Amino acid sequence: MAEFARLDRLAAPRADLGEGPCWHAARGSLWWIDITGRRVFEARMDGGVPREWAVGQMVGCVAPERSGSLIAALHDGIYRLDPDTGGTTLFARAPGHDPAGFRFNDGKVDPQGRFWAGTLSLTGVSGAARLYSMDAGGVVTVRREGVSISNGLAWTADGGTLYYIDSPTRRVQAFHFDGETGALSAECEASRLADDEGWPDGCCLDEEGMLWVGHWGAGRLTRRDPRTGRVLETVRLPVRNVTSCAFAGERLDRLFITTAVDHDDRSPEPEAGAVFSFVPGVCGLPTALFDR
Repeated sequence: MAEFARLDRLAAPRADLGEGPCWHAARGSLWWIDITGRRVFEARMDGGVPREWAVGQMVGCVAPERSGSLIAALHDGIYRLDPDTGGTTLFARAPGHDPAGFRFNDGKVDPQGRFWAGTLSLTGVSGAARLYSMDAGGVVTVRREGVSISNGLAWTADGGTLYYIDSPTRRVQAFHFDGETGALSAECEASRLADDEGWPDGCCLDEEGMLWVGHWGAGRLTRRDPRTGRVLETVRLPVRNVTSCAFAGERLDRLFITTAVDHDDRSPEPEAGAVFSFVPGVCGLPTALFDR
């Protein structure tokens, strides 16, 4: 099992709960969020000072649109986000979503251009959250119920499989994905984290079909074979809460990793909340675009 030692740190503001990195090819920039800090960030790969905007409420995820804008799951619904001003406009509400008790969390766009985002309970209620998808017209559909902390999503290159993480289960689930309808079926376990490996958080796939998973509470990112569950590589980070990852850059050859502050531990972590990156020697898959 290989281990990477060299990490670069992005010269950008640190987040409280950094999450959801995604590559916006049309702008040549990496986007990510600070959920509890209620901010979104952009860092262009051609240099320049990273930008940040306050969005007024907790933000679960952002994803690029084909139009060049972004779609975002904020605390109370789905919004369009102007990439030049950071301004948000309500686009859709999710059926059954109660902002008093729940907020949106991780999300991505599927190969057909639908936007997917899940929720979690603000009071830690187990099995009460959902996974939603939204089509081009703003119609929101419940795809999974009985979820506790909806997290990582990743579709295979052929679009036939969705890998999905409900963090407290410590598992990565695999579903057969019907691209035409968005239906999920044939659920099975693709990988499971041991108790000393923390909890699986965000994830992404590389061009070889291997899954990169952030480990909340364990200070690492792993590359796993989802067909066997075997850990192939481990990236150790100087912070405990590793939240998510995404390939970015013109060749999608650099992997960016978001992190979060550990408010339950008193030992100092000066780099918690920073974004790290390295070149893993394998490229990622193109980022799917919301087709509005």
